[in-house]
Amino acid sequence: SSGINAEYGTLPEPYRSEMKGVADTIGLPEGHIVLYNIFYEVFSVCTSIVAEDPQGQLYHARNLDFGLFLGWDNSNDTWLMTERLRKIIRNVDFKKDGETVFQSASFLGYVGLMTAVKAPSFALTLNERFNKEGGFIGIYQWIMGDRSAAWMGFLIRDVMENANSYSEAKNILMTHKLVAPAYFILSGNTTGEGVVITRSLTETLDVQALNITNGRYYLLQTNYDPWTTCPFYDDRRTPGNICMKQWKQDNVGFKSLFNVLSTKPNLNKLTVYTSILTVRDGLTTWMQDCKTPCTPW
Repeated sequence: SSGINAEYGTLPEPYRSEMKGVADTIGLPEGHIVLYNIFYEVFSVCTSIVAEDPQGQLYHARNLDFGLFLGWDNSNDTWLMTERLRKIIRNVDFKKDGETVFQSASFLGYVGLMTAVKAPSFALTLNERFNKEGGFIGIYQWIMGDRSAAWMGFLIRDVMENANSYSEAKNILMTHKLVAPAYFILSGNTTGEGVVITRSLTETLDVQALNITNGRYYLLQTNYDPWTTCPFYDDRRTPGNICMKQWKQDNVGFKSLFNVLSTKPNLNKLTVYTSILTVRDGLTTWMQDCKTPCTPW
C-alpha cells in the first residue's frame, strides 16, 4: 500500500484531490481509493453497441462486467466484487453553473468515467482490450516516470468535459497516449456517426464505422479485436450479432438493445449494469443480476 500511496501524488488533478476527498470522507487509506479508481487499467469485461434506426436516431448501449477472479460466493453463485459494485451504481449528472454538462453511469467513489453521454453531441463507452501489452505495461511506465499517457477513466471524463462535438471527441480518443490498450465506442447525433476505435498505448490500430449505405447499421464490440476470432471460452460477440440480426434495423431501440444485452452470455455472472444512452434522451441504467443457471463470464 505504501507504494501505491507514493504514486498517488503523481496522478493528475483534479482527480488526485477528488480521490483524497473520497478517502477522507469514508475513512479509507488513499491507496485503496487509487486502486479502486484504476481498476479499468487492471481488468474489466464489457459489451458495447452502437445502432442506428431507420429514422437516423442513434442508440448507444453497454454492459459493464467486472469482478472476475476477485472471489466467488458459493452460497449465492456470484462474484463477490460484482455483488458489491451493484449496490453502489449511480447515474450522475455533472453540472456547471446549475446546468447539466453530461451524464454518466458510475460507482460511488469512482471519479473517472466509463459510460457517459453529452447531449446533444455524443455518447461514449470504454471497453478493455485484452492484449499482451495490457495495462500493466502502461502502469509500469508511469511508475518509472513517464507521465505522458492518460489514465482511462480520467481521459473519458476529460473528453466529456472539454470536447464539444463528435469529431472533436473522436480526434482526442484516436491520438492521446494511453496507460492501457482500449476500445472507445463513440456515437454522435447525425446518421452514420458511430465508431469503434481500437487503440494500443500509442496509436490507433483500427476504426470500425457505421455504414448505412452498405447495410452496416450497428457495431458490437466486446473485448477482442474486431478482425480476430473470439476465444471459444469467451465468445459474446457471436451471440450478440445473432440477436442484433434477429431484431433487424426496423426494431432498433431501447427494447431491442436491452434484450440483446440481457441475453446470455452477454448477460453473465460478471454483469453489473446495462446502460442505454442517446443524445436526445440521455442515460438510463439497469442493475443486472444473472440468475443461476448462468455463465460465470
